[in-house]
Amino acid sequence: MATSGPPSPPIEPMLAKIADALPTEEGFLFEPKWDGFRALVFRGAEQTYLQSRDLRPLNRYFPELEKALHEALPKGCVLDGEIVVANAGGLDFDALQMRLHPAASRVAKLAKETPSSFVAFDLLAAGGKSTMELPQSERRARLERLLGKTRPPLHLTPVTRDRAQAEEWLEKFEGAGLDGVIAKLESAPYRPGKRAMLKIKHVRSADCVVAGFRWYKDRNDAVGSLLLGLYDDGGTLQHVGVTSSFTMARREELLRELEPLRTDAIQDHPWREWAGAVVGDAQRMPGAQSRWSGGKDLSWEPVRPERVCEVKYDHLQGNRFRHAAVFLRWRPDKPAEDCRYDQLEVTTPFELAKVFGAKEAV
Repeated sequence: MATSGPPSPPIEPMLAKIADALPTEEGFLFEPKWDGFRALVFRGAEQTYLQSRDLRPLNRYFPELEKALHEALPKGCVLDGEIVVANAGGLDFDALQMRLHPAASRVAKLAKETPSSFVAFDLLAAGGKSTMELPQSERRARLERLLGKTRPPLHLTPVTRDRAQAEEWLEKFEGAGLDGVIAKLESAPYRPGKRAMLKIKHVRSADCVVAGFRWYKDRNDAVGSLLLGLYDDGGTLQHVGVTSSFTMARREELLRELEPLRTDAIQDHPWREWAGAVVGDAQRMPGAQSRWSGGKDLSWEPVRPERVCEVKYDHLQGNRFRHAAVFLRWRPDKPAEDCRYDQLEVTTPFELAKVFGAKEAV
């Protein structure tokens, strides 16, 4: 039975833990994993409130979406989903990030130039009553009834019970900018703040040049993260991301391994003009601050770009790894100059409209 009483913000969204593959047992619903900003939508009597994953309001950044959702949704419902921005090539996370601007005039301009959409994938309340205790399958059925005649910018995510179809989505939908597949137990209630779902993402490896590192927190005897580079077609070493998941013993060991490469590292370093940089293109400069860095110390220590490591990554955002890569091993057999973009797998484009048009397989 659904619990009574309309839920109000803040509500922590239900989270997912990483899995290596789609589950083989029965009883799962599979959905595409959208690459956007997680958001809960509370449709009240007088206003509609957009809540971020970290429980903050998002209304000021997406005024066009607030208005559209208020008009499209019935009073007393709460939806879980993803705010996305799409262009002709699919989802555009860079454009979405740019929407988080402090200036109201800039927000208004971007709302017209890069309008947002909301993809709903769960129902937390309807008719002013919570549905969070209902099983996932029932919440999905009610969500479909609620959004049966929905129109853009509000969308209902596709769903399937067919593992083979989910495998096909995992393979093809990345070409439209999606991020993998989510698996949800049909029998599970909505569990705020708990990692009660599975996310299966694309996993690939690449050989990268280690061109610098950041210290671990306030220590000077342990590596926090390694700065990774790849050479472009013009022979320029571009900063492509970081790898940072290490044990403390490994962090200390990495510093000893990199120490010989610190000598005279900045003298001919391809990123020497970025040393100490605190402004500029945060997408490219390892030391740059941005409004998404939260004031963190992003200063870095250069090393001579001679060592190569193999890392595991999910996918690219432009010319950078979308998330932190996972360190696999050193590659002493690999020359640094061979670490180029052309080693990376090219994703076949896929039309976003076909993602929304995917049919459920029962």
